Amino acid sequence: MRLWSINPKYLDAKGLVAFWREALLAQNVLLGKTKGYTNHSQLMRFKMFEKPEVIIATYLQTILDEALKRGYKFDKSKIMSKVTQEKIPVTAGQIDYEFQHLLKKLQKRDMELYEQFKTLEDIEVNPLFFKIEGEVESWEIIKA
Repeated sequence: MRLWSINPKYLDAKGLVAFWREALLAQNVLLGKTKGYTNHSQLMRFKMFEKPEVIIATYLQTILDEALKRGYKFDKSKIMSKVTQEKIPVTAGQIDYEFQHLLKKLQKRDMELYEQFKTLEDIEVNPLFFKIEGEVESWEIIKA
């Protein structure tokens, strides 16, 4: 499960569709509708809120907004809660780590996007988040 902190505008088509599916799975986990993934590290930042279902709904809305900009037909009715204006902090180190991870994926799947983004330095975060100083988040599973 990859719940991106970077802005979904950077994802290729395959990545955005997978992101939507994984965020829907996360929503089901947070709503107690599944037995799997309940302790997944990427869910920690949502679980720290009193109403994680509202945070994940807001997160899903950011993905839906990007999909609609691209003309995709994601099903809004799958978002199971109202949204909030609340924002979650994410470290600069996490953003950098995720963007490098995405670039590796794009290099294999979409060279045009890879070429467009490979020298990008000012990486925008998902609208649910705001960037703070710091290293890679403690919940991130770093792959060598």
